Amino acid sequence: MRRTASHSSAAPEAHEPVPASAVVGERRPAADPAPGLPGCALRTEFDFELPRGYVDESGAVHRNGTMRLATARDELVPLRDVRVQENAAYLSVVLLGRVITRLGTLPLVHDGVVENLFASDLAFLQDFYRQVNAEGHTRAGVTCPHCEEPFEVELGGSRLGES
Repeated sequence: MRRTASHSSAAPEAHEPVPASAVVGERRPAADPAPGLPGCALRTEFDFELPRGYVDESGAVHRNGTMRLATARDELVPLRDVRVQENAAYLSVVLLGRVITRLGTLPLVHDGVVENLFASDLAFLQDFYRQVNAEGHTRAGVTCPHCEEPFEVELGGSRLGES
């Protein structure tokens, strides 16, 4: 499985593939540190590869996909969904159905597709969502008051949609 939201010194174009040699677990900034300056582009789409893959009705396996950055609307609209109101765990299914723009050769990705993913693929996508949408926003640099060593702490929510 390959995650493509990894750290790099240069931000690639939105649709530029990441080499297969990319290390799993590394993260690439969602945006260049100096947005607005010439040559600095915001990256809004991220490629991924599912650990197992989605199996469609014909038995074809779809593993490679693209996820876009979520908007505030993407996180708010699912809260009005009756399925989410009845079962908060359904939030991640609806949310992922909105932000996954491509999965293999499927013509359309929606919450019905996400519902039928294997649990390991759903967990992978939930983690990937957090990585690409919270980059630079949920970690804070701090210094230990005892040894004065710098380190980072996670400040974000623990569930998808809680940033």
